[in-house]
Amino acid sequence: MRVRWKSATATASTPVRYRLTDRARSEAPILHTEPDSCAMTDFYDHLETRDPEAREREIFANLAHTLRTVLGQSDGWTDWLGDIEPDAIRDRAGLAGIPVLRKPDLMERQSAAAPFGGFVVGEPGQYSRVFMSPGPVWEPQGAGLDPWGGARALYAAGFRKGDMVHNSLSYHLTPGGFILDESARALGCAVFPAGIGNTEMQVAAIEALRPSGFTGTPDYLKVLLDHAAENNRDASSIRHALVSGGALFPSLRKEYADRGVTVFQCYATADLGVIAYESDAMDGLIVNERLLVEIVRPGTGEPVPVGDVGEIVVTSLNPVYPLIRFGTGDLSAFMDSPSPCGRTNLRILGWMGRADQRTKVKGMFIDPKQIDTVLKRLPDAVKARLVVDRVDEQDRMVLKLEAGNGDPGLAGSAEAALKDVTTLSGSVEIVAIGSLPNDGKVIADERSYD
Repeated sequence: MRVRWKSATATASTPVRYRLTDRARSEAPILHTEPDSCAMTDFYDHLETRDPEAREREIFANLAHTLRTVLGQSDGWTDWLGDIEPDAIRDRAGLAGIPVLRKPDLMERQSAAAPFGGFVVGEPGQYSRVFMSPGPVWEPQGAGLDPWGGARALYAAGFRKGDMVHNSLSYHLTPGGFILDESARALGCAVFPAGIGNTEMQVAAIEALRPSGFTGTPDYLKVLLDHAAENNRDASSIRHALVSGGALFPSLRKEYADRGVTVFQCYATADLGVIAYESDAMDGLIVNERLLVEIVRPGTGEPVPVGDVGEIVVTSLNPVYPLIRFGTGDLSAFMDSPSPCGRTNLRILGWMGRADQRTKVKGMFIDPKQIDTVLKRLPDAVKARLVVDRVDEQDRMVLKLEAGNGDPGLAGSAEAALKDVTTLSGSVEIVAIGSLPNDGKVIADERSYD
């Protein structure tokens, strides 16, 4: 299929021009740019409307610089990349020769060489925070004013300098809350760091502070708005939102619109920050300017044709925590043209499921290994299957257990174990031995994404 940006692959003969005379500075990745003006413009900066060929040339020049740096300063990357020539990686075809680093690989290497597996370039002070995501996976906060690159996503969602933002993403252990907190402050917004839970106090804060914007999971904004309505509290100041950490179902987006809130979504991970985001065209997600995104055949590093569904693989050139061909485990597909809004970067269709069985529930990943851990705590159960669906616009978990001895306390023990291992609450259903499908699934995501 021919696409308008298909020529966005640089060649060896493509000249690269730099604004700065110092070569090292000119090759260093751009981590944060200020909006081009304080006026209400359509775009965060000029990078969003660059010629696609120029964008490719610049990012591959930056990639060569990053590769030279990590091969000289990072034992983990030196071992993983092997004998490569950085200046030979000039385009996507060359990049495809580098092995994909997936989370199980990273976890294994972090376990062998704690905490970062040798993949971090820099010492404490060059990275300002360290986080622990489920796995566990250790993640340092990268360098720069907007280390996770979310300011342009907020801008596209209508946030502007001087706005008050109510941030209901978690600040505990994982970087979720900090990702959009740092991005909002880089944009010039004030942030109320609400975190998760304490709904009554959060609604009181909204009524007092009158924030115009909300950041959080798609479901939790409804919880806040419903609580405010039921208790005669005023949450009408919120007019736009940027949500992540779960699917924004069309019915829920319409409900928000009916209540006067325009909701945009972004695709972000703890490892990489904001990977892609919606614009007012609301037609796919636009790849972030600071990243290089590929779609590959699951389980391989082979790029798939435009339009084919595959695993999202991302290269981030943050100088402190670079990730080169990092496999997210999430599925999506490239769209065949740039966004109607005028931004020229590649678009993806959005989150389309998992290449593995890891499933995001209420903004948290549940891994099949966690369900196995729960099962091992229950000697009377022989098989487990976690079913995830939606009820009243909320994610719901039901742990189905095959057990045959009729222990009346099994369901309660299983609920407690599920909460302890996953940190999320779910119900338990005891079923007859042999009744669960023999299809290899430990987690069954039965939510509809239509």
